[in-house]
Amino acid sequence: MRNISINQLDHTPRPVVAIGTDYPDGYLLARHSHRRAQLLYGATGVMQVSTRHGNWVVPPQRAVWIAPQVEHEVLMLGVSTRSLYIEPARAPLLGSECQVISVSPLMRQLLLEAVEMPLEYQQDGRDGVLVSLLLHEQARTTRLPLHIPLPADARLLELCRSFLQRPNAHQSPERWAEQLHISLRTFNRLFRQQTDMNFGQWRQRACVVLALARLAAGEPVTRIAMDFGYDSPAAFSTMFRRVLGQAPSTYLNHPL
Repeated sequence: MRNISINQLDHTPRPVVAIGTDYPDGYLLARHSHRRAQLLYGATGVMQVSTRHGNWVVPPQRAVWIAPQVEHEVLMLGVSTRSLYIEPARAPLLGSECQVISVSPLMRQLLLEAVEMPLEYQQDGRDGVLVSLLLHEQARTTRLPLHIPLPADARLLELCRSFLQRPNAHQSPERWAEQLHISLRTFNRLFRQQTDMNFGQWRQRACVVLALARLAAGEPVTRIAMDFGYDSPAAFSTMFRRVLGQAPSTYLNHPL
């Protein structure tokens, strides 16, 4: 089905409902949740997903897993989506929070086919086999490090959100500890407790994830590197490759 709200189809008597939707550039899906789990695949463009636990950037031809009842909002930047809405009892065990995942060529083709199926497809025919294979493919996907975790501690959360507004690769844990009026040792312990990452890892992850949306919009690597405080485009590219395994100039064009 194409360009139809899940609210119209939620109680369709099938374990999986497939919907394709085209969004205008810059469209914001306001915070909401679904009874079913959702696999949200962007055939084009970039999606920015946020929950109270953090932010995720979904590059083209990747997907984001959204567990049942998780409140989220999505900013669509030139996106055409293919979504699977899955009954909780049939959903793969991909966790209770969002996850950005890889999409294999087989899974991509299955998603494109799924949105062309009748709403009440034959479960014992070809369409039922297609849905079953999709669930198997989803269960074996690779999770991608495109999540910026956010702390629950209000003081630390304010600093993290300020960083996301103006990322700076030279910001130090010592400076953040001073702003919180705590020792560096206490800060490091608090930061890891709140985000499951040390400060340096979080700072790198945030810069990479934030850079992806700008790269997808066509901004040059040099401008992004300078804006983020890196000493050179080469230094930024080295950090990007360390986190995602590919240079920024090639990552968006290589979905696997």
